[in-house]
Amino acid sequence: MPPRKVKADPAGQPFQYPLKRQFSEPDWTRLPGYKGVSKQDWENALWQRQHSVKNLKDLKDAFGGFLTDELAQDILRDQKEAATMSILIPPHMLNTMDEKDLRADPVRRYMLPMFGDRHKEWPNHPKASRDSLHESEMWAVEGLTHRYPTKVLAEMISTCPQYCGHCTRMDLVGNSVPQVQKMKFSAQPKERYAQILEYLRKTPSVRDVVVSGGDIANVPIAQLESFVCSLMDIPNIRDIRLASKGLQGLPQHFLQDEVLSGLERMAQKAWDRGVDIAVHTHVNHANQVTPLLTKAVKKLLEMGFRDVRNQGVLLRGVNSTPKDLLDLCFTLLDHGKIMPYYFYVTDMIPNSEHWRLSIAEAQSLQHDIMGYMPGFATPRVTCDVPYVGKRWIHQLVDYDRVKGISYWTKNYRTGIEADASDALSRRYEYFDPVYTLPAEGQDYWRRQAPQQVAA
Repeated sequence: MPPRKVKADPAGQPFQYPLKRQFSEPDWTRLPGYKGVSKQDWENALWQRQHSVKNLKDLKDAFGGFLTDELAQDILRDQKEAATMSILIPPHMLNTMDEKDLRADPVRRYMLPMFGDRHKEWPNHPKASRDSLHESEMWAVEGLTHRYPTKVLAEMISTCPQYCGHCTRMDLVGNSVPQVQKMKFSAQPKERYAQILEYLRKTPSVRDVVVSGGDIANVPIAQLESFVCSLMDIPNIRDIRLASKGLQGLPQHFLQDEVLSGLERMAQKAWDRGVDIAVHTHVNHANQVTPLLTKAVKKLLEMGFRDVRNQGVLLRGVNSTPKDLLDLCFTLLDHGKIMPYYFYVTDMIPNSEHWRLSIAEAQSLQHDIMGYMPGFATPRVTCDVPYVGKRWIHQLVDYDRVKGISYWTKNYRTGIEADASDALSRRYEYFDPVYTLPAEGQDYWRRQAPQQVAA
């Protein structure tokens, strides 16, 4: 039998590989505010921090005439009336935005929200809450969330090198804004770290620690090294993940000699102790993957970190199409040397509705990206269900598509459910954005929350 003619031509496929975009560091000197900045300064972490954009004046200085008065007023109104996070963007991240079309730019859309971005009728879901995942309710000690049987989240700090508009920890992280008076840690860092370590020494069922915040890029490297190495001294701790969007937003931090030395000592001790250590970052669009990020990632991998993984968030207008998502994943894998890991449905915090996708839309995205990437690098689309935790998007047990209510179950108790007889049998709810529902469903929520309806 003659061999069949098999076509490898991707022309007829919904998504075409290889990628056509050029992989290069965007030229920062094209922006008026950075026209005279040298390569030496640009790659200096201190210079990046000192010149981070914190307000409208800084934005105008950076973008010059590209930031029109109309756009500036839209940003200002958002800060005054809607934003849950203050403005903080390092020049490196600002440089990944398209200055010629800021309103449509995907990085701008989630890092620098405009009031015009928000949904006019449904800026909030009636079920939205400041700590939507109830993490602080599950603190075993201050800053240590014990939600899963074998895993904990250690929040070392409440600041980041950059503030994302959709931040799930908007109740704790960053500066207070008119809409949100932020919660503060009561104990000093040294005291909190000691309490966290003591709890873990007394809790042998925990094997996995996510070290986060805020962002570990804002923790002095000596403090981070001391804390992480102390974790490794606890016999039951076998897996440590360092969480940092700063790896993408401020890769210069991870290329400093002092930081590299500390990270290398952590990696060596992890190897000696048989502990897996990895870095988790947060990249939401392919434009944010640059050679400087790759340089930092390669340093981590070379010194012995098990992996660098990406935990992105599905955001409407940023990465909510199969093409955008696959472009990001291939760019991460091919150029960034970063493993696509999770993409979360945006959490139900206040003023986040314009970003959020329905469960049905997220399921469709998971379907549409299958078959293109290697199985080990195909990300899971995930819903972080309140009082439950991460669930793959098809794991729901029931779904009312009219009202936009999905129902989920679990097979473990969180730290606050030791005496809850129904923890393993009840169904937990998650809610779609109201504007994605059919007319009947939208009318239902209007009756539930008339105050949400625009005048």
